[in-house]
Amino acid sequence: MSMNKIKVLVVDDSAFMRRVITEMLSSDPALQVIATANDGQDAVNKVEKFKPDVVTLDVEMPKVDGLTALCYIMANNPLPVVMLSAMDKLEADLALKAIEYGAVDFVSKPGKTISLNIDEVKDDLIAKVKTASSVNVKKIGFGKIKKAYINKMLIPPKTDKKVLVIGASTGGPHALSDIIPKLHRNFPLAVLIVQHMPLGFTKPFSERLAWCGSIAIKEAANNDLIGSGQALLAPTGYHMIVNQGKGKQGNNKYGRIRLTKKPKVNFVRPSIDVTMSSVAETYKDKVIGVLLSGMGKDGAKGLKAIKDHGGATIVQDELTSVVFGMPKAAIELGIVDSVVPQSKVVDEVLKML
Repeated sequence: MSMNKIKVLVVDDSAFMRRVITEMLSSDPALQVIATANDGQDAVNKVEKFKPDVVTLDVEMPKVDGLTALCYIMANNPLPVVMLSAMDKLEADLALKAIEYGAVDFVSKPGKTISLNIDEVKDDLIAKVKTASSVNVKKIGFGKIKKAYINKMLIPPKTDKKVLVIGASTGGPHALSDIIPKLHRNFPLAVLIVQHMPLGFTKPFSERLAWCGSIAIKEAANNDLIGSGQALLAPTGYHMIVNQGKGKQGNNKYGRIRLTKKPKVNFVRPSIDVTMSSVAETYKDKVIGVLLSGMGKDGAKGLKAIKDHGGATIVQDELTSVVFGMPKAAIELGIVDSVVPQSKVVDEVLKML
């Protein structure tokens, strides 16, 4: 009788992998695959429709990735989820992050061809799905990301905007640690960040931000492609500018990063002004500029360039800024569309989309 079988939803963007995983699970009489889904959005819909006991969820998928889908499921229909992940460095990080977001366990995914150790994976997968089915998800504790953000991020807004550029100095790391985790991998804009930091700190800081959220983020390198749903942080010692038209992502022509050792601007390198002005000239009105806490006035002219080219501008308010110098300098130029507390920056960006 199938009455007491454990009902499983299998989620993977590869039809081949969906078939392999379904066959592996179905070989155990205690398990029944009741449906499959081909991306995160499909997964969320089928969780609501089929009410499975356990979900197996691929980490990397187009449209809506596994991590975003996991956040949504745990916020709206909490149930046991086992992540399936190919174990390269990025995916291993994401699988571990999935545990933070409420996944019960993860299984290393077999390669694209049926590998010799497929049976080991099979036994592992069956055991973990059975264990997951008996887990009390209330004990897992999911509270990493507010429901409202997940609901907004699940279906990213259609927008003609292409780049979100964020500048920060003193107090910026704290503000960015609040803002970046709210952006998901299907966030529709490319994100460029200039944070004044001592030499050697931008790489570990980018890695820490990457760990806190699910948007792909790294320290920028020369010729890096700019693309939606990923963030690049300017390395200390280099100005970060953009060259358009050399990179294609989907139908959007984005561009590439160029790092230069040109003289300091406002006594700093990287300068927020340099990056924002370059982005404004390249993407015209397709830009949202954000200026966070910081001393001095770097970023005010850059924000003006964004405004002059028809883009949108946001600054952090005085109450939540550690140092109000940079936002104040921009406000005094009369080019700021919105002044918001740190916790409302992402809300404001989403509103502008």
